[in-house]
Amino acid sequence: MPSPSNVAECLAGTLDTNPNVRMAAELKLAEFMAIPETGLALSQLVSAQDADINLRQMKRWSPYFQSFKGSAPSTEIKNQIRQAVFHGLSDPARKIRSLSAHTLSSIANCDWPDEYPDLLTSLINLISSNSPESVHGAMQVFTEFIKSDLTEDQILPVLRDLLPVLLSILGSTETQTPLTRSRTVSVFRQCVISLFMVKEQHPQPVKEAISTVLPVWLEAFKVLLNMDPSKDVAEGSNWEGLAVRIQIFKALDTIHTSFPRSIAPYLPELVPASLVHLNTLFTTFDRYYLASTESVPSSSEDETIELPQLITSTMDFVSSVVRAGRAKEWFTGDNAVSLISAIFSYIQMTDDDEENWANNANAFVAQEDDDLAPYSVRVAGLDLLTCLLDRTPAQTTATCHNVIQKVVLTSDQTRTSGKKDWWRPLEAALTAVGSQAETIQECIDDEQESGRNRPIDIESLLSNVIPTILGQSEFPFLQGRGFVFASQYAKLLPVQLAGQYLDAAIHVIEANDASIPIKVSAVKAVQNFCVGSDDNALSPFIPRIAKDLGPFLAVTSEDTLSLVLETLSVVLEVDKGKWMTQELANSLVVAVIDVWTKNNKDPIFLSIFPDIINSLAASDVPGIYATVVKQALPLLCNSISVATADQSYVAGSAIELVSSLVKASTNGLGEGFFPHLAPSLFKCLSDVEDRDVLQNGITCLTLIVRKDCGQLLAWRDASGQSGLEHVLRLVARILQAEDESAGLTIGELIIHLLRRAGESVLPVLPELLHAMVTRMLTAKTATFVQSLVVPFAFLINNQRDTVLALLEGMSIQGRTGLDVLIQTWCENAETFQGFWPSRSSTMALTALFASERPSLQALMVKGDIILKSETTNVIMTRSRTRTTPIEFTSVSFPVKAIKILLHEVQSGGEPATMGNTQDFADDVDSDDGDDNWADAGDVTKDSEFEFLSELIGPKGMAFDNDDILDDSDDEDLKGDPISQIDMQGHLVSFLRECAARNTNHFSSVVDQLSAEETLVVRRIVEHS
Repeated sequence: MPSPSNVAECLAGTLDTNPNVRMAAELKLAEFMAIPETGLALSQLVSAQDADINLRQMKRWSPYFQSFKGSAPSTEIKNQIRQAVFHGLSDPARKIRSLSAHTLSSIANCDWPDEYPDLLTSLINLISSNSPESVHGAMQVFTEFIKSDLTEDQILPVLRDLLPVLLSILGSTETQTPLTRSRTVSVFRQCVISLFMVKEQHPQPVKEAISTVLPVWLEAFKVLLNMDPSKDVAEGSNWEGLAVRIQIFKALDTIHTSFPRSIAPYLPELVPASLVHLNTLFTTFDRYYLASTESVPSSSEDETIELPQLITSTMDFVSSVVRAGRAKEWFTGDNAVSLISAIFSYIQMTDDDEENWANNANAFVAQEDDDLAPYSVRVAGLDLLTCLLDRTPAQTTATCHNVIQKVVLTSDQTRTSGKKDWWRPLEAALTAVGSQAETIQECIDDEQESGRNRPIDIESLLSNVIPTILGQSEFPFLQGRGFVFASQYAKLLPVQLAGQYLDAAIHVIEANDASIPIKVSAVKAVQNFCVGSDDNALSPFIPRIAKDLGPFLAVTSEDTLSLVLETLSVVLEVDKGKWMTQELANSLVVAVIDVWTKNNKDPIFLSIFPDIINSLAASDVPGIYATVVKQALPLLCNSISVATADQSYVAGSAIELVSSLVKASTNGLGEGFFPHLAPSLFKCLSDVEDRDVLQNGITCLTLIVRKDCGQLLAWRDASGQSGLEHVLRLVARILQAEDESAGLTIGELIIHLLRRAGESVLPVLPELLHAMVTRMLTAKTATFVQSLVVPFAFLINNQRDTVLALLEGMSIQGRTGLDVLIQTWCENAETFQGFWPSRSSTMALTALFASERPSLQALMVKGDIILKSETTNVIMTRSRTRTTPIEFTSVSFPVKAIKILLHEVQSGGEPATMGNTQDFADDVDSDDGDDNWADAGDVTKDSEFEFLSELIGPKGMAFDNDDILDDSDDEDLKGDPISQIDMQGHLVSFLRECAARNTNHFSSVVDQLSAEETLVVRRIVEHS
């Protein structure tokens, strides 16, 4: 067994500067690691006070860990090691205490509670001691332990013993360090999170815990926060007192999120204390971070204590309170002015920001993007302002007006006095108001519509303040902010003034000597102007802008390149590209494809390129489409061909860009398009396994069939096989594959083949339909099932009797094809997604019912769920479903078809000619067992559904959604009669006609419906 001295000598050798000595020591150490007793020697070395501190660390423990090497120590040796490490928690050396805590946390993760049952008791006893060293070491263990190792059954018993001791340590200001005290709050916060996680499993114990524990801690927090925060930063060499306040505000945020009712009585004192912190500490923030006249002090431990940590935690807590709509009375008057003033002050650019953003365009772009900006005081402040505007838009906007007017006046005075940083508050104020442009403009409109005055005068800023800023070239961040602010409020600018601002931004883009901040800001401004301004105001400038942006593509990267691409994308959409020239289109497509080639591994970039290529090719100017195709298609086809198996994403992206070209075509694809594409496309789709590539390929082929099916039918490969044969081979491959994800859109391809190439498909139609019905037997996902069924709905709507005869004669595993189709259809019809597919299914079901075909009348399918006492009001998990499977009634197809059609009527989502069909459903008592459910909050039923009705249209789509009749931009289906019909009116007429003629023994079918369904039928018929 190696002794501690042997191990120490070996470890010392591994630190030797002589590589030969170091290598020999590492080999010797590897020998030691194979001996189980080495762990004991290491632990004894940890507790040896006379050993070099660099050698006193643990190296091994258990095979539980991936990095473990050698043999596991015996139980006896493990016990001795645990004791030695535990003893290290009280070591006089802070570094040894921290290392021991880290090691013991790892041991606990492996051994507790089975092999180390007394750990918690020992730790609680240790933190109950009066030794600052022992408390410090134990608290570091608890910080990790509570977070990761306690189970839901262990949390409550542990907290009963632990929390009182933690509270005692928190109050021990004389004996414990601020960092140790801050850890008690951190552990307490983790305890609150743990309580929240188990409150569903243990509601009563958790309720008792929060009612007894939280008030005591909240009182302590209140006392601590009411102490003057400036005392914690009074000593320029020690800010450790801030650590306690940081953790308190984090804990308050967690409590407010997890148990809001418990903290509500304390908010009237906690929220004002938050504002006091912000106001009191700003002078220090200004000195150390804005002006950077002094260096931030370091802490006595490895942890960094920064004032921004406290500021962001404070703002996060206040944001949480505002977001939840609590303490509303406080956020008014002088309090609102003081809070918003503090936000404007704190979001100023720091010296570090200025240095970083001036030299790093990507960092500057990222901080302007809500999704990319790293978390900071600036981000936290803007988030708080967003919350305030969401809650009280008019009041907050008016307060912003007062504050920014004061900032403008003060900035002018400080500039006159010669202060070099005069521009920072003004830049911050414009950032704040600009970031909320959309909300503020909506607020202005709402106030004016209500006959009230505008809460803020943006026009005054645009006319009197921004023009002077644009000339401040020696202050590029302020100058750039002026451009961006003007563009954010482009809708409020007169056309002439908007043109002047846009012209100024273009001059900056074209200037060779402009700095990074101003150039980036100018590009961002152009993007905003293109989104917010009228095309007539933009048209004179757009060709020049597009020409200027082209060269930027070659010299930018990462976030800056993303900004340029996004800007180019919106520029190309202005006036539908009527200003485009062939020369400009040629240069742009070459630049874009070059950038795509260099960045086709980045998913963020890949999402932008298809829109750019489509906008370029879709210009109405003669010759532009041909120019774009001539430049892009050969390069894209080559990328598809040369992409290796591990670069399938390149081929997938290239195919997506080809689809953008196809989508842009208006009069065929152009001569030679498909012959150029087909060899590489079909070769790729025949070999590739990547489902995304296959999906992109299917989408591309669907578009080609729609736009220029003739080229596909006419093309032949070297062996004489046609394009249609290749497409059908791909369809067969997708249908035979076990993975269904690649075939989720195969139905659209089949439908358009039937629409556009019906005569050519006819010879293989029986074989194709047989393959589709066969695949239904094993299909699992609803979307894939829909892809298989909807083509049959299309065929039935056009050739009902022919298709039914074909299915009746089809034999699949002892069943007719009709049986398989109808069973699959009826089980999934109500899950179909998409406007046209669901309508096509509904129309086909009416056709099937009206056919009165004996083969359909005899088919039995799944009906309604059979309700059982043991499954009522019970969440059916997988294990419960196995022991108590869900059962259904069995009904004839005509009965099921009427049930599905009545469900469509009851949905009431589409306009109807029969009045309010929803009334039929509203008058029927629900039998879904939800009678006892209560709405949370005080929203009335009428107002709630009035709001929902504004958002939800047919099939759950928004009525103002332009895609409501737009299935994948499919003009063919958009113009289909099925998309135009008043479905509710059609269904009502159909049901009334069936009742009048007793179609398919309608009266007998109605007798087999539920009471609710019968009542709906009766009311429909009686309203005739």
